Formats: sequence, C-alpha cells, structure tokens
Amino acid sequence: MAIEQKDALFSLIKSLTKSEKRQFKLYVGRLGGNIEANFMVLFNLLDKVSSYNDELILKKTNIKKQQISNTKAHLYKQILVSLRFNPVHQNIRSQIREQFDFAAILYGKGLYKQSLKILEKAKELALKNEESNLAYEIVQFEKVIESQYITRSLSNRADELAIQAKELSVKNVRISKLSNLSLQLYSLMLKEGYVKNDSTSKEVVNYFEKRLPKFELSDLGFGEKLFLYKAYLWRSLIMQDFISSFKYSKKWVDLFQEKPEMKLQNPVFYLKGVNYLLESLYLTRQKTKFNTVLSLLEKDIDEGNIALNANTQILNFLYLNQNKLNLFFLEGRFSEGLVYVNDLLDELELYTTKIDKHHIMVFYYKIGCMYFGAGDNEMCIHYLEKIINNKELKMREDLLCFSRVLNLVAHYEAGLDYNIEKLIVSTYKFLRKMNDLNQVQAKMITFLKNLSNIYPQDIKKEFIKLHKELIKFENHPYEKRAFLYLDIISWLESNIQNVSVESIIQEKAKKMIK
Repeated sequence: MAIEQKDALFSLIKSLTKSEKRQFKLYVGRLGGNIEANFMVLFNLLDKVSSYNDELILKKTNIKKQQISNTKAHLYKQILVSLRFNPVHQNIRSQIREQFDFAAILYGKGLYKQSLKILEKAKELALKNEESNLAYEIVQFEKVIESQYITRSLSNRADELAIQAKELSVKNVRISKLSNLSLQLYSLMLKEGYVKNDSTSKEVVNYFEKRLPKFELSDLGFGEKLFLYKAYLWRSLIMQDFISSFKYSKKWVDLFQEKPEMKLQNPVFYLKGVNYLLESLYLTRQKTKFNTVLSLLEKDIDEGNIALNANTQILNFLYLNQNKLNLFFLEGRFSEGLVYVNDLLDELELYTTKIDKHHIMVFYYKIGCMYFGAGDNEMCIHYLEKIINNKELKMREDLLCFSRVLNLVAHYEAGLDYNIEKLIVSTYKFLRKMNDLNQVQAKMITFLKNLSNIYPQDIKKEFIKLHKELIKFENHPYEKRAFLYLDIISWLESNIQNVSVESIIQEKAKKMIK
C-alpha cells in the first residue's frame, strides 16, 4: 500500500519509528567499532536529510564513490536484522521460522533428537494457526532426519510422516489454486471493472468455473475458506451482484469473528474483508447494518484487536475515512460532510507519501461528490479536475469516466457553460476511447448538449423526459453501474422539483433498507 521511494535504503530509514532507530543503534553498538563504521555514518546522515543524493554522501562522509553501493547494501541488511529482533515485528510465522532455524542448527551439530523435539513443537504451532506451508516444510525436514538416522522415536513414524506430508500437500495445492483464482479475478476487476453485457458476463462465469477446484466445504481450513470467499466476492462484484457480494464478504469477516486470534495474525486480510463488507452494505443501501459494521471496525482498532504496523495504519486510515464518507452519502448529509472533509484533507496531506495515487484519486472523487451534493459545484469541479488531469492513473477506468460525466453536470449546474461544448466533445471521445460509453452516459451527454437549444420554459419538461428514460435503467443488470458513481436520478429530481440534491437524497435515505 505504501509508496516506494526511488532509493530503497532511504525509504527504509524514513519508515523507522523512534524506538526502531534506538534499537538499531543499540544493536549496532554491541560491538564498539561499529559506531564509527561507514555504514553508521551513512545511517546518521540519511536519517537527518529529507531526500537522497549520492553527491551529498560524498561531500558529508569519508565514503568513496566506489564504496557507496556496498555500504548501502550492508546498512540495509543490518537494519533488517535489527528489525527482525524487534518484538513489534514478531508474529506466529516468525516464531515458527525461528524454531525451524534452531532445529536446523541442532541437526547440523548431530543432536537429532533435540532437533526433532523442536520441530514437533513448531509443527503443532503451525497446524494450530493454519500455517500449512510451514507445517509441510517442517514435515519434510522431519523426514530427512528420520530417513538418514536411526532415532527409534516411533515404530510407525515413517507412515505417520508420509500421511501428514500427503495431507498437507493436498491442502497446499488447493490453497494455491484458490488463491490464484482470487488474485486473477481481483486483477480482472481492477482492469475491466464491471461486466458490460451478456457476452462478458458469460466469459467471467466460464473463467471462474473452469479454475475453481473441486472440494468439500467440510474439508477446508481457515486459509482455504478465506481464498474461496474472496474469489466468490470478486466474481460477485464484477457481475454487479451486490447481494452475493454481501453474502461472501460477510462469510469472509465471519471467519475472523469465529477465530479472533487471526485478526492479529492476518490483520490485512481482516481489514480488507470488513472494507468489502461495508462496500457491499453501501451498494445495497443497508444503512443500519453499515453503521453497525463501521462501529465494530472502529472498536477493533481502538481496542488493539488488530496488529498495528505501518501497513495496517495506512489501511485503517483508508478504510475508516472512505466508509465514513460513504455514510454521509447514504444519509444525504452533504453539507455536514464538508466539515468532515476539511479535517480529512489535513490528515490526507500527512499520508500523501504513503498512499498510492489511485486511492488518493478515489478520495478526490468522493470529496468532489460531497461538494456536488452540498451544492458547491465549483469546488466539485476543482477536485474532479485533479483526477481528470492526472496522467499517472492507469487503473479503475470507471473512476476516470464518471469523473468526466460528473464534471459536465457540475459545469452546467455552476453556470460555467462557456466551454461546455468543448467539454462534451472531449468527454464523449474519452468514453468512446475507453469503450465505456453506456446508454446512461450517452443519454446524459446528448441531454446536456441539447440544453442550450431549449427555451427556458421547456427545460423542466426535458428533465422530466430524461428522468423517465433513465429510471428504467436503475435496476438494469449492466447499466445500473452508472448510478453507483453518480446519483443522476436524484439530480434530475432535484431540478424537476426545484429543491436541492441533498434534500432529495435525505428523503430517500429515510426509506432505505434498515
């Protein structure tokens, strides 16, 4: 999630907390000669400066040009070793690997029984925590020891290890297939977005069914179920089946509720699961359940039920704020939301070097929508133009497309129609180029294009006409996606009734699914 700076060492040093820097200096200082070593001089320099520069190193230290590369590599390794000893970075996996390393040392010294004893404990820990890959690696090591030396540990030891290895191998192959399917569908969703017609819908279904391994649900462990539910979730979102996406995101989160210790072991998976559950509740307009899940997420974070590190801190910021914005949208509280947006923008400034451009643009789109809902169209345009003018945004073409459509509407509402013809043409060309021009967008563009030719007294009739044409697409399997990004229907109704968009959406919020 975090953005990698150009120089890996500089990026690593800047990511260190005060306690991690202190620990590193204590770790290095255990050998007195290290304090004056080149790599420590380099550390102290890079810790102080705000940007990386080879010339600065040559100027401020005694490190020669030909020594820079090796010094940086040595410092990078020493920092990682120091971090490895930090309790903050210790988890079940690191504990298991540490025990495995101890067993390997004992094995190398010919202390076979001691080695097997440690491996047995490490294997129990791995199996208990669903770390089947590590468990399989341990079993393979046990087989090596048992096959080379007469330990007389158990008469049926060979059969027991062979059966364990086979069971873990089957499990790992199944996890691999499910995780591959999940990753491939996630990639497809990011690149292509939602299905646009029956043809692409059938392709997705065939793609999914062809790659889904056969299984009995009762045979699946935590990890297998996790990737299974993730794969079904991605398929549901691609197919715009939001009831199904709610079903599988809830199953995903329920896995962690049934085994709370997994929140600490796999915090990223838990946070992502909760985020998709909230997104599904938002898309299905289940306001009360949305509030409940959001409150539970805040409680988990506040009570320390989720392992906290730089990565999870970023995810906490992203998911909490994105979904708090969504709550304002669900309830139609746009004017009130602007107060929240002001605080969010200050906090977002602190995260700009840690969050990728895509997520920042998502925030800008939501902020633009908040201003649009509150009736401040010029500020809406300001944030949409940050997206439209961004040449680095490669993913989520749907975000680029709907930013341009909303930009057109905001220009009309703001009375900035001096260049609207040019905007209409450029928007139309962009949508055609992206192969994303659906019927809703086409009708919107035609409507805005023709507004300048309509007499003032007839404008309301045209709004009513367009409303009748678009309302039939609200539950269309492929066209409804247009309404997920921009509530065009509410905008039309606000113009027809001569009231604000905010009041229209607030009235609808009262009738939402509880």
